[in-house]
Amino acid sequence: MAREDRLRVLARIKEYEEQGRFNDDVEEDDPCAPIQPDEVDYVNKKLSNKFMTRVANFLGKSFFENMIRHKKLIIKEVRDIENATAVRGGAIVTSNHFHLSDNYAVYKTIKPALKKRHYLYKVIKESNYTNFKGPVRIMMRHANTLPLSSSHATMRKFFSGMKTLLDRGEKILIYPEQAMWFNYRMPRPLKPGAFKFAAKFNVPVIPVFICMKDSDVLDDDGFPVQELYVHYLPAIYPDSSLTVNENAKRMMEQNHALWVGVYEKFYGEKLPDFLQ
Repeated sequence: MAREDRLRVLARIKEYEEQGRFNDDVEEDDPCAPIQPDEVDYVNKKLSNKFMTRVANFLGKSFFENMIRHKKLIIKEVRDIENATAVRGGAIVTSNHFHLSDNYAVYKTIKPALKKRHYLYKVIKESNYTNFKGPVRIMMRHANTLPLSSSHATMRKFFSGMKTLLDRGEKILIYPEQAMWFNYRMPRPLKPGAFKFAAKFNVPVIPVFICMKDSDVLDDDGFPVQELYVHYLPAIYPDSSLTVNENAKRMMEQNHALWVGVYEKFYGEKLPDFLQ
């Protein structure tokens, strides 16, 4: 993205922050057609999709590892990974969302908690699945991604696929802040979807919060590349005595409180009142 585009995004972040629109997209996305059920294979039943997943994961790993080699992605420290490795079965992983590479930072650091031949699955928005071309399109469609859809029929297939994946012990990354805000350091209010999935399918949530410091390396647009400090927090389990909605609310509040605790300790400052 050109520097001028990035500056517009930063201005939009400031505007939305002042308006309290913390879960709205600040990136400029083209409109997209609804993903239809026959366009997506959530659990890779087809041999052709299994092959394309291998291709996509190779492309993705090559792309992000190249970023690491050239210090465009800097994973400085991983803290308390034992909180993730303690969770043996399927789980929802939540993380703050501030850069296109943050999902790889989570994948690379959570690998000790993944079973052999398991990958980190990522829930993505509809336009990410439909609007890209070339190698990025292959990665968005096949690198263990689970696209949301505005089609109800496709979402029924999404829920079925998610249950299958969680039942076999997979970890699924969901961004409960919903939108990506470029290099935004503060935890934003959360949406309940990730926690409803956890409650509905009776799996824990593994909260991840990534803190940042400016490095002395500039990205292609002239902004400091961020040094990432990936914090794994204690898993949050559903309470069998509560309903799905009650569990989702409780788990969401606990997740947010854990994120706020990490933020305040790492940066040495209180979270502003407008984000409490």
